[in-house]
Amino acid sequence: MGLRVAVVGSGPAGSSAAEVLAKAGIETYLFERKLDNAKPCGGAIPLCMVDEFDLPQKIIDRQVRKMKMISPSNIEVNIGETLKNGEYIGMCRREVLDGFLRNRAAELGANLINGTVYQLDIPDNDRDPYTLHYADHSNGAVKGEMKTLKVDLVIGADGANSRIAKAIDAGDYNYAIAFQERIRLPEDKMAYYEDLAEMYVGDDVSTDFYAWVFPKYDHVAVGTGTMKVNQADIKKLQAGIRKRAAKRLEGGEIIKVEAHPIPEHPRPRPIRGRVALVGDALGTVTKSSGEGIYFAAKSGRMCAELIVERSQNGQKVPTEKDLKDFLKLWNKEYGATYLVLDILQRVFYRSDATREAFVEMCADIDVQKMTFDSYLYKTVVPANPLVQMKITAKTIGSLIRGNALAP
Repeated sequence: MGLRVAVVGSGPAGSSAAEVLAKAGIETYLFERKLDNAKPCGGAIPLCMVDEFDLPQKIIDRQVRKMKMISPSNIEVNIGETLKNGEYIGMCRREVLDGFLRNRAAELGANLINGTVYQLDIPDNDRDPYTLHYADHSNGAVKGEMKTLKVDLVIGADGANSRIAKAIDAGDYNYAIAFQERIRLPEDKMAYYEDLAEMYVGDDVSTDFYAWVFPKYDHVAVGTGTMKVNQADIKKLQAGIRKRAAKRLEGGEIIKVEAHPIPEHPRPRPIRGRVALVGDALGTVTKSSGEGIYFAAKSGRMCAELIVERSQNGQKVPTEKDLKDFLKLWNKEYGATYLVLDILQRVFYRSDATREAFVEMCADIDVQKMTFDSYLYKTVVPANPLVQMKITAKTIGSLIRGNALAP
C-alpha cells in the first residue's frame, strides 16, 4: 500500500503541498474548514510567484507599479521608478487566490474534504498510522458528520491557531493581529489607486509594522498590523490609518471587516514524528515587510517535494529525520532573509524618528532598486561596492538626521 498523507488547511501552504504530492501520485487528503474563507491580508504577491506557481492573470486584481511610502509627518516618497516594463507587484483577494490553488490541487488528484479537523491521535511508535478525527461538512450541516481518517504522514497548514501544532506540542509563538476593512470607493477615488499602493508608518497607525491601502478588483483594502492584541488598541490604530488616508477614501463604503492572527516567528518544535508544520502554522511570515503568502506557499511546496523524494514517490514512509531535513533546507535558503528583515524592523520601527529616517532612505534610487529586486525575485543581488557604501552612508545619515540613533 502506498503512502497516505493528510494536509490540514488549504491556504497557499497547504494547497501548494497537496499539489506536489498529488502530482507525484501520492494519496493525498486536503482538509479545509471553510471553502469560501477570505483571510484578512494585504494580498500582495511578488512577481516571481506568478511564474513559479504558474498563476493566471485572471486571479490578479491589480498590477501595482507605483507605491507611496508615507512617513509619520506625512512626507510622501514615491517608489517604483526602478521597475522595468512588465515588472509589478500582484494584488490578490485571498478567497480568489486560495480557491484557485485549492481547486488546482484537487484537479490534480488531491482528495478535497470540506471538514474541520478536531483531533489528531499520535501513535506510540514510528510504524502505525495517525488518526484524524474530523467533522465532514460536505452535506451542508454546520456541525457536520463525525468521521476518522488514518494516514502515514500529516502536514499542518492550518494557520496561526493550528490544531495540528497543539497536537504535536509544537510550542507557542508571539503573534500580531492584522485588521482590515474592505472599502468600495467612488470611481474617481478608485482611479487614483489604479496601479498604486500606499504604506503608512507611524505610531498612530501601527506601533510595530505599517498600515496599508492596497487596491483590489473593485475596492481597496485598508488595514494595519500590531502586536497589541486588545480590541481598543486595534480600533485606535485602524482609526489612525482611516484618518491619515481620509481624503483619498472620501465617499467610501465599508463592505467587509476582518481580523486574523499573524505569527511573529517560527514555532520552537514544528516537526514531531511524521508531522510537519508549514505556512502560518510553522511561522513563515517575515518581519518588517509582514509578507506571508509567497513564503507560505514556498514552505508547503518545499516540504512536499522533500516528502516525494524521501518516500520515493510514495513507495516508503519518510522519517522524522527526513522531515527535519526540510527545515534545514528552508533555513539554508531563507534564513538570511529573515535575519535581515528582523534587524530592519528592530532598527526602523522602534520610534517615529526612526520611521522618518526609513521613509527618507526609501527616496534613494539605489535603495529602491535593491528593495524591489529582493522583493520581486526573492534573490538579493549584491550591489557593487561603491553602491553598497553609498547605501550604508545614506542609512546612517538618515538615522542621524532623524535623531534615531539615540537610545
